[in-house]
Amino acid sequence: MKPTEALITKAYKAAVSLRNATDAQLKKTLMMLAAEMEKHTSKIIAANKKDVAKQDADDPRTDRLLLNSQRIRSIAASVRKVAKLPNPSGQILEKKTLHNGLLLEKISVPLGVVGAVYESRPNVTFDIAALCLRSMNAAVLKGSKEAEHTNIASVALIKKVLKANNIHPDCITLLPSERESVADLFSATKYVDVIIPRGSAGLIEYVRKNSLVPVIETGAGVCHIFVDKTAKVQNAVNITVNAKVQRPSVCNAIDTILLQEDIAPTFLSKLQPEFEKYGVEIFADSKSYRLLKNYPHLQKAKPEDFGREFLSLKCAVKIVKHIDEALLHISKYSTKHSEAIISENKANCKRFLKEVDAATVYANASTRFTDGEEFGLGAEIGISTQKLHARGPFALEKLVTEKWVITGNGQVRK
Repeated sequence: MKPTEALITKAYKAAVSLRNATDAQLKKTLMMLAAEMEKHTSKIIAANKKDVAKQDADDPRTDRLLLNSQRIRSIAASVRKVAKLPNPSGQILEKKTLHNGLLLEKISVPLGVVGAVYESRPNVTFDIAALCLRSMNAAVLKGSKEAEHTNIASVALIKKVLKANNIHPDCITLLPSERESVADLFSATKYVDVIIPRGSAGLIEYVRKNSLVPVIETGAGVCHIFVDKTAKVQNAVNITVNAKVQRPSVCNAIDTILLQEDIAPTFLSKLQPEFEKYGVEIFADSKSYRLLKNYPHLQKAKPEDFGREFLSLKCAVKIVKHIDEALLHISKYSTKHSEAIISENKANCKRFLKEVDAATVYANASTRFTDGEEFGLGAEIGISTQKLHARGPFALEKLVTEKWVITGNGQVRK
């Protein structure tokens, strides 16, 4: 047996023992984990610095990799919130007695072993571990080479806490960062129940195409904001700026602004100085290019710039005639993650929210709210853009499946 296969097998065996953990034990474990994260912040940061040092400091995506004291406190706070959430496993979903006296109960149960493949987001290691432990699932983690030192230090801390609380430390297992190990995860159909990829569109597509284990996609976000002609201009500018610059390297940041032609001149004249403060590079269609001709970070948009997930301080702009054209554009280019309309027209808002096929749709609010924490669900594994099992923030409540439990007293079927 190859080393990676051995690690996966150990996680599978540990998952069985995890189902016998008490609710108080799980809560205590997570609360201790949060405390240990804060206690050993310097160790985590030291490991993270080794990873960050290998990256291009000017690349906005490096921000996703960076951990500092504030971010570690935030992750620890999130772990505490997960600890306080009710365990979704073991809930009686349905109960009835048949005419023959059989007692039927449908109960929620853990998925079993959750595999996670993710890129340079070290917070994900703690998020997935906390969510899986709270729902009584084991987790097999495959992080990226870019976050190798951070992930090793993080999982070592998690295992230490598990052992201190008499929970098998193999419940949280980190695979080697080398790309070759992911093939063993993809073929572990006997030991892994589901794989959840989190990262770029390329990563998600790679996992979906190659995994024999069922995949729940947490999708890339090509996100749009449509500014209707009835929008309050300053309100629209504020929302748009927030959705683009507040944290540009994440999946719920907007990539394309669609402007109804009547509001475009006024809106762009007010957006331009705000975007200029942050150095946002704009890829403009022909109509918006003429209106933005004095903007210092301006490019003519190519066809491939629409439907592009920038993950940086870059944004496409397109002027449309009406809401119909905006909806057609979104339908063509959306990855079904987060889409928004800014409008004072209630009928247009209602139509947008009803017709746009996405995991989250907004009226007069920033797309940056698409997040398990913001939705009051605790930490999340990612944002699911598919329609089976889970959609939107993939949080604690979705890390379960169902089991029928039947109790009889000697019944046989005739």
